Amino acid sequence: MYKIVILDADTLGDDINLTEIEQFGEITKYGTTSNENTANRIKDADIVISNKVFIGNNEVENAKNLKLVCVAATGYNNIDIKALNSKNIAVTNVKGYSTQSVAQLVFASILNIYGSVSDYNTIIRKGEWQKSPTFNMLNFPINDLEGKVIGIIGHGSIGKKVEQIAKAFDMKVILLGFNNRKYPESEHRYNKEEFFKKSDFVTIHCPLTTETKNLISANELNMMKSSAILINTARGPVVNTDDLYNALKNKTIRAAVFDVFEQEPPKNHPIFSLNNAYITPHIAWASFESRQRLIAGIAYNIRCFIDGNIDEIRIR
Repeated sequence: MYKIVILDADTLGDDINLTEIEQFGEITKYGTTSNENTANRIKDADIVISNKVFIGNNEVENAKNLKLVCVAATGYNNIDIKALNSKNIAVTNVKGYSTQSVAQLVFASILNIYGSVSDYNTIIRKGEWQKSPTFNMLNFPINDLEGKVIGIIGHGSIGKKVEQIAKAFDMKVILLGFNNRKYPESEHRYNKEEFFKKSDFVTIHCPLTTETKNLISANELNMMKSSAILINTARGPVVNTDDLYNALKNKTIRAAVFDVFEQEPPKNHPIFSLNNAYITPHIAWASFESRQRLIAGIAYNIRCFIDGNIDEIRIR
């Protein structure tokens, strides 16, 4: 039986069943873990599960039994892969578990803005419909999605799901092409300028890398339509928040939806005061079903490790 440590169990929720992981050994759960406490908490562990807690060379220096780190996410920018591999510690992540949940939030956000749902809800609660001389109110714009162009950055499982839903609304889908990348001929990619100029919506589903950090800043925002909406459910640093604030304040674009921030939880930022900034607390991935699939994926990775099949799933 293995000693398993979960460093940030609170991020997974207390409504999730951990039975699939408990079969492998004794679990020690910490709700949250600060950087200062990480090394001490994992020093006797065989397996560590971390959602966002950073683990690198210093953290594992005295973890003599540690053989496997399971990232409770798809993105693994909180793990120093090279440092852990040099100590023969394998790292795994879980792909595809949040596809439905993220795509759902993307369109919940789009429909909320295009239908002015929250705006109408607000004025009804203030009693304005009750005083209206007509049966309806047209205080805020309502638009159809049919024929609108949605630009997708990142065409993995989430990007493809967003594309599928968009086509059900009869939207036009375009994809961003990165320089020096080869793509299937069936995927018609647009260069950056064409992509941002054509899109009514830009939705981000790429990982955070040196190539994608600050991928969207003032230059790209200025290319967009004044009616365009930006949606970020990927990683905060893909978008320059200060530039986005200026673009929203100056009405360079209509609105932005972001579920992620550079630092989480974020410090106060003037963007929070703007009524065309729609902010959620990193929950796009977190439907109940999604989190349960995540646990199943972690259990699968641990099983592969125990059975000697770790090379099939390890991150290199």
